Amino acid sequence: MAAVNMTEGSIPRQLVSYAVPLIVGNLFQLTYNAADSVIAGRLIGKQALAATGMASPVMNLLILGISGICMGAGVLMSEYFGAGEQERLRREVATTLLFGLFFSMAVALAGIVCAVPLLRLLQAPDELLSMTTLYLRIIFLGAPFTYFYNALAAALKSVGDARTPLRFLMLSSVFNIVLDLIFIGLLGFGIICSAVTTVVAEAVSAVLSIGYIYRRVPMLQLRWCEWCIDRPMLRQTLRYGLVTALQQACQPVGKLLIQGTVNTLGVDVIAAFNAVTRIDDFAFTPEQSIAHGITTFVAQNRGAGQYRRVQEGLRIGLWLEAAYWVIICSAVLLLRYPVMGLFVRGEDAQTIIVIGAQYLGTMAFFYLLPAFTNGMQGFVRGAGQLHITLLCTFIQTALRVICTALFAPRWGILGISVACAVGWSAMLLFEVPYCVRLIRRQVQSTT
Repeated sequence: MAAVNMTEGSIPRQLVSYAVPLIVGNLFQLTYNAADSVIAGRLIGKQALAATGMASPVMNLLILGISGICMGAGVLMSEYFGAGEQERLRREVATTLLFGLFFSMAVALAGIVCAVPLLRLLQAPDELLSMTTLYLRIIFLGAPFTYFYNALAAALKSVGDARTPLRFLMLSSVFNIVLDLIFIGLLGFGIICSAVTTVVAEAVSAVLSIGYIYRRVPMLQLRWCEWCIDRPMLRQTLRYGLVTALQQACQPVGKLLIQGTVNTLGVDVIAAFNAVTRIDDFAFTPEQSIAHGITTFVAQNRGAGQYRRVQEGLRIGLWLEAAYWVIICSAVLLLRYPVMGLFVRGEDAQTIIVIGAQYLGTMAFFYLLPAFTNGMQGFVRGAGQLHITLLCTFIQTALRVICTALFAPRWGILGISVACAVGWSAMLLFEVPYCVRLIRRQVQSTT
């Protein structure tokens, strides 16, 4: 069992050892997501690439809403583990899983029923509506598997084991790519097959996580008598989890609204935007992985009353965020044209490549802003101030949506990158002074 107690030992080593597996695993997952789009665009056509692009914000709303609840529960789990309260840790795991069973089923039903109205609200082109609707409905069927994997992954990460859930995610992603290549590349099935294989991969990762815990992690193994919902704990979990879910959901809701603007700019721009958002993920997701490491570190040390280590963890975490930005900025600037060329081929390929490269050339520099906003969000979340993470994300998302509506019709896809920078800058103007005040209060509490 690879549990790690972060309340003692070298802070840089602990943050790096926790964050690096998350980064590697998530980069692998992003490679799969990009490969899925490449397969759709090159083997099915630009209509399939555009359809998956329109579905992506809805899918992200589902995934981030679910992961938000699990992330909030994970903060509580980390506190219980840091305080040595294993019985409360297991009660929290049971409460999170049982609540999630009913919650995810309700989400799946709502998504299936509301798929068409939602896509019409997003101004989806008529020629892509039926294809995208069917794709989304199949994806929503996998919501329970998505929830169970995220909840079990949160439990493992709360005790310092970030490697195991990501190994399972990597295995399921490889399985997904192989199935896509067989059924789409060799047998010629369409976009429906891509959705089915995604759901199958989610089920595999959930089953592997359950099996691992019951073989190797005694402190998380639930006895029959422990399978119940602790109502006071559920209220606390929902207070943390729903705030975090709302915060997580702000981004995909914003993307949905932005997608509505993009959908008015033509199929070429829709296809290019789908491709560049996949590349964006290579910047954002590792930055978020470092932030998750900061959250777990802060929550464990907060549970143990180690506030000096909390402050040092934030400082080192922000240095890690900046170091990653240097890498991703350089890579995007050097490779933006050939990477865009992976997504499309045919007569319209060059137009889509130029549109995407224009966006990426600007965004490469702007990626530094979310590096710092993510790091500070991780610190604030680990300190239990989840309402602040929601407020900051709402500020950033609202400004991004408003500025996109203003800039994109005039400047095209370049206007979307500028809108992102405006939102992140406003977020930092709020976060920095708040984090300074929070650190001062922690210092005073230890003197």
